[in-house]
Amino acid sequence: MKTFDRRTLLRGALGLGALGLLPDWARAGEAGRTPISLSGEEIKLTVGHAMARIDGRASHAAAVNGTIPGPLIRLKEGQRVRLSVTNTLDEDTSIHWHGLLVPFQMDGVPGVSFPGIKPGETFVYDFPVRQSGTYWWHSHSGLQEQMGHFGPIIVDPAGEDPIAHDREHVVMLSDWSFLHPHELFRRLKADPGHFNRQKQTVAGLLAGRDQPLKDRLDWGRMRMDPTDVLDVTGSVYTYLINGHGPGDNWTGLFQPGERVRLRFINAGGMTIFNVRIPGLSMEIVAADGQPVAPVTVDEFQIAPAETFDVIVRPAEDKAFTLVAEASDRSGLARGTLAPRLGMTAAVPPLRQRPLATMKDMGMGAMHHGMDMPGMDMSMRSQANAPSVPLTPGVQTISPMPMDRLAEPPQGLEDVGHKVLTYADLASLHAPVDPRPPGRTIEIHLTGNMERFMWAFDGEAFGPLKKPIALQRDERVRVVLINDSMMAHPIHLHGHFFEVVNGQDRPPVKHTVNVAPGGKVAFDLTASEPGDWAFHCHMLLHMHAGMFNIVTVRPLDGAAA
Repeated sequence: MKTFDRRTLLRGALGLGALGLLPDWARAGEAGRTPISLSGEEIKLTVGHAMARIDGRASHAAAVNGTIPGPLIRLKEGQRVRLSVTNTLDEDTSIHWHGLLVPFQMDGVPGVSFPGIKPGETFVYDFPVRQSGTYWWHSHSGLQEQMGHFGPIIVDPAGEDPIAHDREHVVMLSDWSFLHPHELFRRLKADPGHFNRQKQTVAGLLAGRDQPLKDRLDWGRMRMDPTDVLDVTGSVYTYLINGHGPGDNWTGLFQPGERVRLRFINAGGMTIFNVRIPGLSMEIVAADGQPVAPVTVDEFQIAPAETFDVIVRPAEDKAFTLVAEASDRSGLARGTLAPRLGMTAAVPPLRQRPLATMKDMGMGAMHHGMDMPGMDMSMRSQANAPSVPLTPGVQTISPMPMDRLAEPPQGLEDVGHKVLTYADLASLHAPVDPRPPGRTIEIHLTGNMERFMWAFDGEAFGPLKKPIALQRDERVRVVLINDSMMAHPIHLHGHFFEVVNGQDRPPVKHTVNVAPGGKVAFDLTASEPGDWAFHCHMLLHMHAGMFNIVTVRPLDGAAA
């Protein structure tokens, strides 16, 4: 188990603030009651090169308005906004307004909804603001999102805010590497386990921390590694809160007795975070910008692209550590909630890394130690997915995928406190569209971890990939089946959907994390005409091919 001593914390310090690369809203103690933001009907953004200095080393970044993360954009439900984006890079760029309901031409995905923004050009995004909540923006070009090209969006409701609070802080989680994201991708293609420094060892076997030898041999025969939880790990990433490394210790202020709203946004390129604040319970009050019935938890998992709004009520005049631990436990982001700047609390050590199980292989509730000779062949049987071609990109097809929405996420099953599950979430409102789905669409999330190949239904995105065609206002059920051993946060642009989780008022989301070997169903009304991106929000999984287009026709609402 790794601990964080002073040397480790200092080694993780980013020092972006010292270079003036942090926006005002992200600086320690300066978010306060009203974070400094860009607002109004006319907003100007400039995308350009920047040099971030991390631990004394310079690293190239893509900054917006000269800061990393970019500026906080604060809008009002019911207003109209024009966002002029000027590109000073030497490559194309774009901005996608993640979670906002906008006309598809304003969605910001090059090659799908618009051509992109060429070097030296300005594109004006112009759309009405139709909702409220916590959202974010990011590039959809050239893996720039991983290089700092992202920022938060807060949309205040037109009327009274249904979520009462005395103070708020944006908590934007991200991951940073000195390696260019294209180099991260190249190394994963050459060696998918390149960044995994937590593989099983003889010492782990003798200490009882790792699998018994028989299980390890069985997994080896299937050419799978149960420690392969995240592709890119703390061996190359520094984990950030609002642009601050662990040693920078971003601090959000409070007065004892206040209801503090924390707007969590996972802007990580490849990292799922497990979030907790030792000594404080957290009340989940919104998911992906949409209010939910309050759920009190001690820890929650947030996948890339998700947002959660949380209420905490610190009653004591003391500091609390905010911990966002990578789900493979190879590192963490750390901040502090405190009445005054300069206060700190103990930083907990990293917990023991998780190991994948039979469920994560799509083997249902089967136990460890089962007889698995030849399993590598049966796990590619098309009996469970007759429409999925057995291409080199399909390493496994889950024999018994399960609905895992009521289970704590991977690695959090036995932590000894309350962990949020998707089954806990219930919308405050009944579904807008009460119709039952007219048809079901089944989509398999496939991959070959040895070759770092990722796709929907065994076919990576390309010119011949058939889009998912929906009729305007059609009501459909989409069933996502994860045939891989890695979690995939799946995001649909331009729409919200209801996660089928057993609640009478299912949660309304735009992103859902599908557990390894799991399946998730959501109900969707295709109310937004146009062409919409649909993809895994693990940036390099999307880049490798786990991407498609959802077309909603007719565009004008007339008969098809």
